[in-house]
Amino acid sequence: MRIGSTKREHVNASQAHHDHESAKTRKHETEEVRNPHSAIRTTPLTICLLAIDIDGTLLDSRGRLPDAHRDALGHAAARGIEVALVTGRSFHFTLPIVDLLPLPLTLICNNGAVVKSRDGETLMRRLLARDAARRILADTRHLEDSVALVFDRPDERQIVFERMDWSHPHRRGYYEKNKAYIAAAESSLADVLSDDPIQVMFNGSVAPMRALTSLLRAMPIADQFSVAITEYEKRDFALVDVNGAACSKGSTLARWVAARGFDAACVMAIGDNLNDLEMLDFAGTAVVMGNASDQLKSRGYRVTGTNDENGLATAIAAALRER
Repeated sequence: MRIGSTKREHVNASQAHHDHESAKTRKHETEEVRNPHSAIRTTPLTICLLAIDIDGTLLDSRGRLPDAHRDALGHAAARGIEVALVTGRSFHFTLPIVDLLPLPLTLICNNGAVVKSRDGETLMRRLLARDAARRILADTRHLEDSVALVFDRPDERQIVFERMDWSHPHRRGYYEKNKAYIAAAESSLADVLSDDPIQVMFNGSVAPMRALTSLLRAMPIADQFSVAITEYEKRDFALVDVNGAACSKGSTLARWVAARGFDAACVMAIGDNLNDLEMLDFAGTAVVMGNASDQLKSRGYRVTGTNDENGLATAIAAALRER
């Protein structure tokens, strides 16, 4: 979950299955991988890596980091367990949380589109082909006031928009926290696609975003991208992220774990909503928060306390006792 505890994620099951299988069998030309770690761990561990969702899992329902959650991650890191924050947030939107955690971290951002170190070095990328992005923009011109392109760049052109109204109550907070990295396009968004983006990002009221999701998944080129929708029904606000083909939290976590020389069996994933599904299915130990949707809890994962009950700390403490 990206913000708060009231949202509901919707995923297409067949698309998720297709993405999961594709991630295992295909290597796209738009993928880039850099593994700075040369050592491969040979001693089997009960838990070698924690994959932690941020909003609704690490943070409480008011968007704060509980001391118990921070301390639990510190204890795990002190015992040699690696920690990856796996989030729908962009890298720079993740940094305020990173700054609260004085421990080594890997950041899997933008629903799996990029993997970065805490100092911003890009370790893995899965790009969205610019031709696919142009086709998506062409087929969604009726939403040109609700769309932006996201790039993996070191400057202020990371998020580029054409007509986005950032004064909208549901966009204003995001803009204020990220405005140093947001730029207006001088012409159309399609004209700024000189390189491949990592994401086409839409947002707006729930109903049109649901309709957009259906439109995207019905496009003839739907196999060239993946779609994730995040909804905040009580606020009538939703986000639709269009990433490269077969890109998800789970598929990128799998790639990172393999690059580290680990096995899925020693990975513990903790999340709270359906965009965490592939990540949870990949991990040898899967835990969902008590504030997770009933649909997620019904899948047989371990269930811990809510994000307002230090549920993440409880789950980590239990794993350390079993280790």
